[in-house]
Amino acid sequence: MSMQALGGAVTYFLTFKPYVLLPVIIFVLSLVFRMPVATALRAALTIGIGFIGIFIVFDYFVSIIHPVIEALVARTGLHFSVLDTGWPPLSAITWSFQLAPLLVVLFIAINVLLLSLRLTRTVNIDIWNYWHVILASAMVYQATGSLVGSVVAGVGTFVMVLKLAEWSAPAVRAFSGLSGICIPHLSGIIYFPLAVVANLALDRIPGVRSIEVSPEKMRLRLRIAGEPSVLGFILGAALGVAGGYGVKRTGELAFGFAAVIYILPMMCGILGGALVPVSEGMKAFIQRRFPEMGEMYIGLDVAVLFGIPSVVVTALLLIPISLLLAFILPGVRVIPLGDLTNLVVPVAFIALASRGNVFRSVLIGVPLVAGNLYFASHLAELFAAMAKAVNYHVSGYDGLFTSFLDGGNLYRGWLWALSTGNALAVLFLPVLLGLLFVTWRVTHRKAGAPPDVGSPIQ
Repeated sequence: MSMQALGGAVTYFLTFKPYVLLPVIIFVLSLVFRMPVATALRAALTIGIGFIGIFIVFDYFVSIIHPVIEALVARTGLHFSVLDTGWPPLSAITWSFQLAPLLVVLFIAINVLLLSLRLTRTVNIDIWNYWHVILASAMVYQATGSLVGSVVAGVGTFVMVLKLAEWSAPAVRAFSGLSGICIPHLSGIIYFPLAVVANLALDRIPGVRSIEVSPEKMRLRLRIAGEPSVLGFILGAALGVAGGYGVKRTGELAFGFAAVIYILPMMCGILGGALVPVSEGMKAFIQRRFPEMGEMYIGLDVAVLFGIPSVVVTALLLIPISLLLAFILPGVRVIPLGDLTNLVVPVAFIALASRGNVFRSVLIGVPLVAGNLYFASHLAELFAAMAKAVNYHVSGYDGLFTSFLDGGNLYRGWLWALSTGNALAVLFLPVLLGLLFVTWRVTHRKAGAPPDVGSPIQ
């Protein structure tokens, strides 16, 4: 098959929505695991329905929060030179990258090879989200012009994501109750090591280490006022007032926030229930055919964690904080608009490390948000050059653009700086290796048991 034909086939395959693509892959895997056809079909359909439910609720959240954020920005009178368009333009640029089809096939082959060599236990079927890794390759290529360097960067990043997903899988199980899955999502999982180390540091600070704020404890202490949906109502109302909304629109926003927090866990519950037979089927198949392999994990989209109350509450708290940081930090050239609601992605992994402690998650999240704002601002010219290289244009906009989270991703920003020979980026390399080592130690401290990722290394 020629490269052009391969590219066309891969591109067509990836035009399917995730809620179509993942159920098809799940159905095929279920048949490989020798599950009954009826059980496999029911699980695949229900998984698709669960993802649709999550995306519908999340799209609704985006639709109600964007207008109030724009109103809040307008009231400040601030105008920045770079537009946060969210992740779609970066995704479009990535899939237009000349090596994208090859990298998709290469990543699948590497995953199979590592599984066969027993060097990973992650089966990453979330193929659509491979673009998060491919974007890193495209950024390296734009900086260096080296195809080899671009491929090496992509392969190294992909392997790192597989291992981080594997290491964090027991925490995902303990935190969400979903067994047999992991989350190999670069744009979120790269924050897991940072949060693990930060959480260990907080464990050593008197006073701070004893503070625990979780939705469950808030519910017990505050009764009705501690319910996540009530907190959502209060946050929505406060944001409406800050944005200059009237009583009617403020009420609508407050109820909308409450509804999102209340409904998202239900959608994730549908998804989790559908994953149980698939997970059990995979376990039984592996134990029969490869008893020495141990537990395997199916890599899914980070959306499966969106329904956890501490994730949603932390993200809602960080939204106004992110806007405030954009207004007051010197050198920031972007107001987080298009990508702001996607804070749930990194927050999901920060919450994993802090065991759902909202206080710690917010504390850890603040400097990470600041880092994203600076990288998103600094890399705007790079994204403009990448868009020009593939003849991509943001509809209705001719200026510099970026993405608050995907464009400001700390790992991709560091990798790009490293590829340019930046001295600080080179000095940070051993720091990254240290973060990965500490994460490995913490998540492997109690073999065979869900790790208490917030405790000090013994």
